[in-house]
Amino acid sequence: MKVSVGAAMMFLSMARSSVAFQAPRLSRRAAASLSSSVVSSRLFSTTTTDKSTYANPDRYTIDHPVNNIPPHIAALVGRGLHEKVDHPLGIINAKIKEYFASLDEEYEFFLGEDPIVTYKQCFDDLRIPPEHPGRSPSDTYYIDDKTLLRTHTSAHQSQHLNQGHERFLCAGDVYRRDEIDASHYPAFHQLEGVKLFEKHEDHALTGDEWLASGECEKIKNDLKSTLEGLMDHLFGPVEKKWSEDYFPFT
Repeated sequence: MKVSVGAAMMFLSMARSSVAFQAPRLSRRAAASLSSSVVSSRLFSTTTTDKSTYANPDRYTIDHPVNNIPPHIAALVGRGLHEKVDHPLGIINAKIKEYFASLDEEYEFFLGEDPIVTYKQCFDDLRIPPEHPGRSPSDTYYIDDKTLLRTHTSAHQSQHLNQGHERFLCAGDVYRRDEIDASHYPAFHQLEGVKLFEKHEDHALTGDEWLASGECEKIKNDLKSTLEGLMDHLFGPVEKKWSEDYFPFT
């Protein structure tokens, strides 16, 4: 069996500096810990809002000039499919948590954040520029002039980092104004991870300098090791291929 793994699909790593970069894994103290004996970690499911309100369509279809959420989309919010133990999404979610619990670091697991986020959370905090097409009403469901339905679980990263969380996974339903076809639907699910690495050098690097640095290589290897281990956990030992793909939304 062959599995093709896309690095940016699930994880985002951040170093302890002002530079954010796409790609992570799991060892707070990094690759050296990979050779140590594995110690079971603990994961925590944390709800930040009352989830009983999520399934109320009236939250999303308000009377506002920029609101572009139709009733059939509002009706999809709050189903919590990734939390249902017998649903395929819930089964995969449980298997991923099981894998991270077998690793040598402690991760928190955030499962129930409010799907309504601010422009700042969804775009500004992630350095998505004002002219980016992902901000367009043709791509994003807006509630009013300050809030929207999250387009990715990354919208919760700044919130958890500011609260002091250094390693965590985040799963949830996300919404984009995609045309429905064999591989696209306006509502889907994401699971991603964030990990802070210790800052080893006090200098600012340009994009190309960062990509050529040893720190970037270390994080890349950490990410690849983690995702390859996850693929083996989900599918058994498999042949893997890494593809360098560009995804324009982010």
